[in-house]
Amino acid sequence: MKPIKNIFKITFTIAALLLATACHNLLDEPAENRSFTGEIDYTNTSDMIQPLIGAYADLYARGWEDFPLIAVRGDDVNAGGLGDQQDYAETDKYNYNKDYWMYNSMWQNFYKDIFTAHSAMEQIELYRENATGSTNADQYIAEAKTIRAWLLFELSRVWGSVFITTSSDPSDLLVAGLSTKDEVMQHISDQMDEAVPYLPNMHPNERPDIPGGVTRYTALAIKALANLELKNYQAVADATSQIISSGEFELEPDFYELFKIKGKLNSENLMELQYSDFGLGSGDQKSYLFAFFGPQGWTPVVDGAGSGWGFYEPSLKYIKFMLDRGETVRLETSVLFTNRGIAEIKKDANYATLPSWISNTTRSGDVINDYARALFASGKHYLPSNQLTPGRKDYGTNKNFTCIRYAEILLMHAEALTQGASGSSISADQAVNLVRERAGLDPISGVTNAQVMDEKFAELGMEWGTRYYDMIRLNKLSELSYDGRTFSADKTFLPYPQNQVDQLPALGDSN
Repeated sequence: MKPIKNIFKITFTIAALLLATACHNLLDEPAENRSFTGEIDYTNTSDMIQPLIGAYADLYARGWEDFPLIAVRGDDVNAGGLGDQQDYAETDKYNYNKDYWMYNSMWQNFYKDIFTAHSAMEQIELYRENATGSTNADQYIAEAKTIRAWLLFELSRVWGSVFITTSSDPSDLLVAGLSTKDEVMQHISDQMDEAVPYLPNMHPNERPDIPGGVTRYTALAIKALANLELKNYQAVADATSQIISSGEFELEPDFYELFKIKGKLNSENLMELQYSDFGLGSGDQKSYLFAFFGPQGWTPVVDGAGSGWGFYEPSLKYIKFMLDRGETVRLETSVLFTNRGIAEIKKDANYATLPSWISNTTRSGDVINDYARALFASGKHYLPSNQLTPGRKDYGTNKNFTCIRYAEILLMHAEALTQGASGSSISADQAVNLVRERAGLDPISGVTNAQVMDEKFAELGMEWGTRYYDMIRLNKLSELSYDGRTFSADKTFLPYPQNQVDQLPALGDSN
């Protein structure tokens, strides 16, 4: 494993954590100007928040490869072809290469950030020991636990059995044993039970200190996600009921704009990775590399706006599923069509006549030209060129990356109830119909689990591999064999990166 020092060395401006705001907030100060070494004055408890800021900074500084590797498997999305990342395309087809650099990079990225979260907790404890009065230590530690829990959750969904870390010392992994996926998910659930009482009781966008930072509802959402993996549906219903009953969250009425600038710190979001160009047309900016998802060679409304790489493509299966349902705004939002892609859909006689609104020109006026790597591009990772800050050209710059949103909470709630759990808030019908109403679909009654899963497919396609992990959990493996792919249960988890196997004995022992 690449050495990870037990210090907070943050290499980008901490203001990237937020939308540009006024006020002299701690978050506006460049983190690289701060010291996080043994020279820290732990009696200066006003600096107690700084280690936590470091944990957020690392969380937001995701490698571009992390999300694609988490999300590319599943019948909702394909890897774009004809590129220099053949092993990524093979991963989408369930052919895994343990030597592929992406596997090792994601493993390192996530564990580095987990150790940063541990270090934050340890640093905060040192501040607490030197405090003479009440502090925010419990809250800050709970926030770091929540960040760590989300990172661990994603790691375990990808690899199954992983290490549950207990300190900021990476050398612990040399002697640690692996925990099974179920053990990891239960650990996450327990950790969130510990964190919830100390976290702010508000929507993340209402936080005055760290706008968009985690709150008790973020932790409850992560608890629900972990228990969903455990099939502990009552625990899912209990957690989602608390979120729903809080009244803090609501669906963004405009699904199309939810994934654009309007979606930043939106009332629908429980957790998002935050980026900003600070409202300036040049100079410093902090952004996820959305070009990975974008179409190549488009004709944007704003002349000179950069195109993408074309490596992430909604599947034909997903598009036909949406057409069969009469979907409009969710299909328009989720898929960017090329003329070549439209022609490919029409090759199927059942889809020879498409709705007139389906076009290679988006609602925002950008034209998605044909390109060799893919037939379609992901609309959920698309920012219209006319929403770029004037002067900015990079694809998707200034767009946030949503991790958990209220629609998923509603659908998890409905799923738990249709699996036999009881809820203390709304019914499964009510939860599903809130999502359907936003999508312009008629309400349904007596909702079944199959209907909930179809709703999740429609609503959450291209987001965090949700569809893939749902099909694994429900043992609907045949859904994952599509368009020439053949899936089997032994393909559920990625192999451990060979670079890590060579250094960590427990990984080698597990093979």
